[in-house]
Amino acid sequence: MSLPDLTRPDDADTIARLTDRLGRAAADVDLLDVAYRTIDSPLGTLLLAATPRGLVRVAFETETEDEVLTELAGRVSPRVLAAPARLDAAARELEEYFEGRRREFDLAVDLTLASGFRREVVTLLPQIAYGTTASYRDVAEMTGRPGATRAVGTACARNPVPLVLPCHRVVRADGSTGAYRGGPEAKVALLRLEHE
Repeated sequence: MSLPDLTRPDDADTIARLTDRLGRAAADVDLLDVAYRTIDSPLGTLLLAATPRGLVRVAFETETEDEVLTELAGRVSPRVLAAPARLDAAARELEEYFEGRRREFDLAVDLTLASGFRREVVTLLPQIAYGTTASYRDVAEMTGRPGATRAVGTACARNPVPLVLPCHRVVRADGSTGAYRGGPEAKVALLRLEHE
């Protein structure tokens, strides 16, 4: 018996089905702690990862898949597996967001990768309404620590679940965009999307 030619489109479908089946089987016997998949978006390919508690990571193309999976294996669990079906809801909500049909996310979020003040900051980000922005100082004031502007910037830069926890809505006091994990062009594109 010969092995299938994996370059043919029907074999790619077979691989996708087998990968999904493996992910379901691993979950059924409690061997899957982190499921992941990639999706295409206007910002490029995004890697989504989730634990049973919720979405734990959204990564941009500026971060390599190997780096992100290594981070997840080291900081969450080594039991990481491509299981696209487990992330269907997240993929659907992000697609709706990029199409302008969604302004808020209804996804459970797992903040295992954020702790202390950073966790406090990222949990406040959904309070910044769609189509609006807040300055780093505004967010620092929301935490009750008005002098923590730089720490807010660091928390936004390390936000493990960008887009869903909208750190792109946090800008400098002068209105300029500042840095962004997905790159400055991505931040500008997201702000533009929300103002259309």
